[in-house]
Amino acid sequence: MSALPEQYMSLEEYFKLEEASETKHEYYQGKVFAMAGASENHNLIAMAVGRNLDIQLDDKPCRPYPADFRLKIKAVNLYTYPDVSVICGETQLADGRRDTYVNPTLLVEVLSESTEAYDRAKKSEFYRTIPSLQEYLLISQDRPHVERYRRQGHNWLFTEYSSLDDEVTLDSIGCSLSLAAIYRRVRFDEA
Repeated sequence: MSALPEQYMSLEEYFKLEEASETKHEYYQGKVFAMAGASENHNLIAMAVGRNLDIQLDDKPCRPYPADFRLKIKAVNLYTYPDVSVICGETQLADGRRDTYVNPTLLVEVLSESTEAYDRAKKSEFYRTIPSLQEYLLISQDRPHVERYRRQGHNWLFTEYSSLDDEVTLDSIGCSLSLAAIYRRVRFDEA
């Protein structure tokens, strides 16, 4: 991600920018950052995760959303776009807007070379401040590798999966994702 020229923007200015722009931006405490474009593998993985969760959640009170639904993290005043989100129960909207929510149960980020350090460090820390969040996944796009973080009281349990035979159990939403399904169309030699 790259910051726009060093200046602060009001939230209202940010929303106007987002409505007029073809590029999505994160908003963090008055600063705006353009989000990097996604590779083919990144998109294939995000679509596979969303599609598989949508099928499994068909008769449950949870819904998956793609990266166009903006998340507000209240504790740090960050507005961002997770690659896949799942909300269980009623969607709680933020700031009187229909395009911004605050209550994910599950978040998924597909790691990109340009954002991996941020996704693993600061963004991960910010996600852990969301009271409703029970699990989140970090998914590699250049090899079969998924990291799952699951809330246990005040702590987070880390589990990783690296075989196409592995299955990631998502306790928070009563679903599972096989790595074979996640990576079904991905070509690792072109990541």
